Amino acid sequence: MALLCLETDSVPRSFPDKTILNDKRVMENLLAAEEPYILASDYFANKFQDDIRPNMRKTVVEWMFEVCEEQRCEEEVFHLAVNYLDRYLASVKISRLQFQLVGVACMFLASKLKETVPMTAEKLVIYTDNSISLEQLVNTELDILNTLKWDLSAVTPQDFLPLILHKLPVTQKQAHHLHRCAQTFVALCAFEFNFAMSTPSTLAASSISASAVHLRFSIPDLTERLHHITHIEVEYLRECRKKILSMARSLTEPEAEEEQMTQKHTTGMSGDKDMEHLPTTPTDVREVDMFITSQVPVISSC
Repeated sequence: MALLCLETDSVPRSFPDKTILNDKRVMENLLAAEEPYILASDYFANKFQDDIRPNMRKTVVEWMFEVCEEQRCEEEVFHLAVNYLDRYLASVKISRLQFQLVGVACMFLASKLKETVPMTAEKLVIYTDNSISLEQLVNTELDILNTLKWDLSAVTPQDFLPLILHKLPVTQKQAHHLHRCAQTFVALCAFEFNFAMSTPSTLAASSISASAVHLRFSIPDLTERLHHITHIEVEYLRECRKKILSMARSLTEPEAEEEQMTQKHTTGMSGDKDMEHLPTTPTDVREVDMFITSQVPVISSC
């Protein structure tokens, strides 16, 4: 018997379990379990964290995302790490010099929980440009565990996406595109602290709704269907979808304007009239990922 060995860049995945997807108790249990993992207070607004700012959090979270992308971690690793980070910051006051260390420790814990082969401590230290030590990482990891009372199995938006999509009247191909786009929107929400106090189910449902708008998929009564599935108020879903789409546009429009200005400048410099007819957007943004990281930046402080 011959053995066929194929190398692939994709992460091995099991087939969807239709028994789980069709069982309404799974959704009910997730909705009941998500409440303890939501921030009870805004640690920036109430001045609990007085040495760090929301823009610093965004810098650290984006760096965490890029490290997870570079290491090809499971999607849940990044979202769990951000959940640990926010829950820890809501309980323990830190200085800006400790921010990256806490983020690294959160990634370390999430990787251990979800990855078959977790990231090593040595590798994570290298990603910080050796600005932290192994001893600091291990001590911070233990402090986070004690603060979170060892409760690491948090509910994230990733848990809701397949369950919601399975209940929508879409084809398998449409569900695949909606899932990928919704994952991007959910990651965008993780970057912004404005979404940190929203429930995972709200972010998942609103990201799917925003993805349908972005991909121009016509799904009859989509918001009402999402309300029926998640029991989230229709107006709240619409408002969250509006914020997500507005945030996405704010990221893509400056890039498009910069590209147009560069194109005009090149046309004026070359004097070639044929250049005037070149498209300003050579590829369809709906067919590419919003985040493509070729190099992971190293930050030593916020």
